[in-house]
Amino acid sequence: MKTAKKNGLAAAAVLGAVLMAGSAIAPAMADDASRGGQGAQGQQGSDNSQDQGAQGGQGETSKHVLLLSVDGLHQKDLDLYVKDHPTSALASLVNHGTSYTHAQTPVPSDSFPGMVGQLTGGNPGTTGVYYDDTFNRALLPAGTTDCKNTAPGAEVAFTEAADKNQQALDAGQGLPGLPASILNMTGQPGALLDPAALPVDPATCKPVYPHQYLKVNTVFEVAKSAGMTTAWSDKHPAYEILNGPSGKGLDDLFTPEINSKAAAPFTGDWTQDNAATQQYDGYKVQAVVNEIDGKDHSGTKTAAVPAIFGMNFQSVSTAQKLPTSDGLTGGYLQGGTVPGPLLSKALDFINASVGKFQASLATSGHAKDTTVILSAKHGQSPTDPAALTRVPDSAIINGLNAAWKSAHPGTADLVAFSTDDDIMQLWLSDHSQAAAQFAKDYLAAHSAAGNDINGAAKTVTASGLSKVYAGSEVANYFGTKTSDARYPDILGIAQTGVVYTGGKAKIAEHGGASADDRDVPLVISGANDEHARTVTSAVETTQIAPTILKTLGLDPNKLQAVQIEGTKALPQR
Repeated sequence: MKTAKKNGLAAAAVLGAVLMAGSAIAPAMADDASRGGQGAQGQQGSDNSQDQGAQGGQGETSKHVLLLSVDGLHQKDLDLYVKDHPTSALASLVNHGTSYTHAQTPVPSDSFPGMVGQLTGGNPGTTGVYYDDTFNRALLPAGTTDCKNTAPGAEVAFTEAADKNQQALDAGQGLPGLPASILNMTGQPGALLDPAALPVDPATCKPVYPHQYLKVNTVFEVAKSAGMTTAWSDKHPAYEILNGPSGKGLDDLFTPEINSKAAAPFTGDWTQDNAATQQYDGYKVQAVVNEIDGKDHSGTKTAAVPAIFGMNFQSVSTAQKLPTSDGLTGGYLQGGTVPGPLLSKALDFINASVGKFQASLATSGHAKDTTVILSAKHGQSPTDPAALTRVPDSAIINGLNAAWKSAHPGTADLVAFSTDDDIMQLWLSDHSQAAAQFAKDYLAAHSAAGNDINGAAKTVTASGLSKVYAGSEVANYFGTKTSDARYPDILGIAQTGVVYTGGKAKIAEHGGASADDRDVPLVISGANDEHARTVTSAVETTQIAPTILKTLGLDPNKLQAVQIEGTKALPQR
């Protein structure tokens, strides 16, 4: 799903390696409009709203919080759906809850930093999570055994690439009868990660698991320390990162591999056909229903209903990205406001799934003690098909490397690693400010070839970027120190509609800093909320984490990211 590329890696040429756990400080001031006009990435909006009630509906706490992340969903999508379907399950959440209509995700607006942000209260400079596939200047490459004589610099791939078997829906557990048996997948999927695929800590010469990579604790860990039960469902076993640094935050983690080979009659993985994605999401829906009903995710063992639980949906995201699927056109109609037929069908699926949760909560007697939070890890860009420009990034990177070698004969490729979706992140073999400035100047001075929604040739200026940060500018953007081993040397903010991809297989992406990427819904439907409320002040999805704890009667300051960034619970409703 990502366009992550290793470019020689040239570990021996990586300069300035620093400690793996580089310092985390509060995010810095933004200076470009792409970040929604907020003064700081971690800065929270004011507490003024159209209807000021007490936090939690009328000040009550709940026994359970059900968090739902509908990836790709925009605030405008939810608004239109509720308008056109006033008696729907989604409308019920809005009509009996508080809508934060100016909520934004962290930058980059990717799944990993987006989900981690919701469950820690922190932005990437604090959590250390800049994407799901990145580079670390201090770690050693996966498979390293001679840790004393290996130069630092390693890809950190917390994607399907970390699975023992990425082609299997159970990630290599070996369940018979897949996909029908997938609910029997382990609730501790860290065991399904391949140690040989993980980066290596030079101090211990051992693989670094996702939960060990996270710099701060999670809401699950705080809940566990209070004696509560926790559960979650997501798309890769690498989401065991949500266990937090203790590795013990989640009692039950269900992570069928979305990028595995889909079952017949589908071909490719579960993301390449929207009907397949809905089938895949359906397994996670059933897992959550089982948990509401007092079972574990499999439905075979009695378990306490989790204090914090929920899931991630992928169906809207793939319906936005696929040009066509199941005989239907993907994405939005011209203008980018009205969902096309495929996306409309995906939204109906989400609505039906929310309805299942509501029915299960009512049947199990938990409707009055459960708060439901609806949001998204990320949006999707562009929504207007006319704005799309698909740009292969390989030619850009090859050109940059050639220019560097021409100016510095005998050197390795400048780009050691890149992750480019509708954002450009480059890690360089030369970590100096001068090298970063060279790359920035090159990107700004060169045009790039691409194609539009119809496949017609199209050229973009400045490598398709509206702004480029280099070296210390990137560290300042993320609010981290230049000694941080994790942040990219180059952060390129894409021009509106630019998606870095070869071919014509997708019409949208996420990961960037545009409004389409970041403007997501955030609705909290409390147990005793009887009327719709709207909060119009700017908020961030990182505020979900302290709000969850406050709703459960726990102390938000138990979260390390809350302490570091000063992340506030969402404004009173």
